[in-house]
Amino acid sequence: MLATLLALTGRAEMAVRLFDTGTRATAPLTAEALARQEAWTPVPEDQTRHAFRGDAVAVNGRIALVLRQAGRGAELHALTPAGAVRRAELLAVADAPAASLASLAILENSPGGVAVDATFHTTAGATLTLAYALNPGQVFVRTEPRSGARALRVVAPCRFAVLPDFFADDMVLDAASVGAAQAELPGENFLLHLLGRGEAIAMVVWHPAREDIRLRLDGPDHARTIASSDIAYAPRGAAWVALLDAPGIWHHRDVAETDADKILRLDWRAPFAAHWRVDWRRADQLTDSWEMITQRPDGMYVKHGWYGQAEAFGNTDWQHEGRTRWTTVLGRFQYPCWIDREGAGHLQPLKKGVRFAGPALLYPITRLDTTPLDAFTVVDVMRATLGIGPCEYVLDVEGQKKTSAGRPTCASRTILDGIYAKRQQKEKRAVVLQTLDEVIAFVRHIRTRIEDYLAFGRALAADLERQKTAQPELAGWIRDMQDVLGLMDGYVAKRRDAIKTPEYATRLVEEFRTRLVDDESEDSTARCKRITAALVDIGGNQDELVGECRMVVKILRQRAGLAMAANPKTAPIARELRRRTQQMLRNPTSYEAPRH
Repeated sequence: MLATLLALTGRAEMAVRLFDTGTRATAPLTAEALARQEAWTPVPEDQTRHAFRGDAVAVNGRIALVLRQAGRGAELHALTPAGAVRRAELLAVADAPAASLASLAILENSPGGVAVDATFHTTAGATLTLAYALNPGQVFVRTEPRSGARALRVVAPCRFAVLPDFFADDMVLDAASVGAAQAELPGENFLLHLLGRGEAIAMVVWHPAREDIRLRLDGPDHARTIASSDIAYAPRGAAWVALLDAPGIWHHRDVAETDADKILRLDWRAPFAAHWRVDWRRADQLTDSWEMITQRPDGMYVKHGWYGQAEAFGNTDWQHEGRTRWTTVLGRFQYPCWIDREGAGHLQPLKKGVRFAGPALLYPITRLDTTPLDAFTVVDVMRATLGIGPCEYVLDVEGQKKTSAGRPTCASRTILDGIYAKRQQKEKRAVVLQTLDEVIAFVRHIRTRIEDYLAFGRALAADLERQKTAQPELAGWIRDMQDVLGLMDGYVAKRRDAIKTPEYATRLVEEFRTRLVDDESEDSTARCKRITAALVDIGGNQDELVGECRMVVKILRQRAGLAMAANPKTAPIARELRRRTQQMLRNPTSYEAPRH
């Protein structure tokens, strides 16, 4: 029995095998039954006309897909070293969900893959057919709709569901905070059910995206669960369900406002190297998403980049002992989530800027170079299911790359003030001229991004005003969205005098060119410092403002998604808000600190 189980759960690529159990189980198969395979008959390779006497079971070394004759859908089991564990049930849905299995037809039966068409009846007498496919060594099942099926229902009860967001902050739905029997979330290609007590994630991926996700909730107030999620199929679309299964694959820790600035050692160790994302619940009920940094053996900290881009910009002292970090908006702070050199996780809620209160969740969002080949993250599943090209399109990898131009004002001041303090302006004339070109390029680059944010805000505010007239029943919520947008105007008003105008910055640089480049007088150093200080004041305030603008758009994006969960009538406007905010958040400048 143990040898069979180890063979099933081996981490090498394994062929897919299809079995006929010979008997019709009236309840889900146990771990022992899946390990023993007693009296099971392997369906011969390439045999597609087999008539099942019992239940159908397909295994690939990582997961088992079970279609019971007495069942209502496919039952998905994770094959773990400790035994098989039933994690989810996958049902066909139309006006009603499938209620009983009517027939099975084998489409493919080879070591390279098993696929079956399963036909079901609903309680209303309708017929639904869904295709299930399992490939070698993968952690997911592919489903496609056939006749009658319009959606996939994933029955995987959990407290938390997460909609990962690669441009802003995740959306987290906590069943304990939702009193309604149903809720909707934006249908944006992927959803996580966080299962058990940290040992498994059921991840759903679908493409193309068609409709919003429909969640069903159940249970008393003190033990509410998200019972299932319905994913609508697009024409010629598909949906995949993956099981990420490992002790500590996700973790939950409640944080109180009084925990601010306290170091909280988690009862959790990273099961493997990865980008571990932490979703903090803020005091205002929104989510703040951060990636954990990693401590090296020498005590320094590393913040890994995404898609080959480095995360460091400006002063990199945050890499050293103490986790000191600086960003626009938040200023200087101690980075709040990390994995120490022994692999243990820690949190230290921020003491200023943002207050955290409620559950903090963590999970592996993407891999590092050191991630083991047999470990899967969220992005790994997306790439394996959608394929590299479609995955990069859905993630908009190009849009996530940061932009930069010129040299920051602080760095430019250091160069110019140093040259003039040492009276080297003559011998380093070329460096001075190049630095002036770079500093004005930097100022103009950030200012252009700010103007883009403001134009976005004006256009969206006007469109929302029209929607308020067209849909007066949503006027209150639309005003709330306009109020969020209005925060940008407040930030601009606060910094208008400090950021001056682009023309003013240009005049400062031209004054330096014409009056200081060849000046070796006694007061040249003082005059240099006067201009560089003015440029730093402009640059610093621009940097803060562009970060503040991004923060507003991120809040608007998340608030739009949460509105759908509370009131489905907001969905059309909320979807458009999320589409437009994603466009605005594309290609941020480094000083927007898109990943903190």
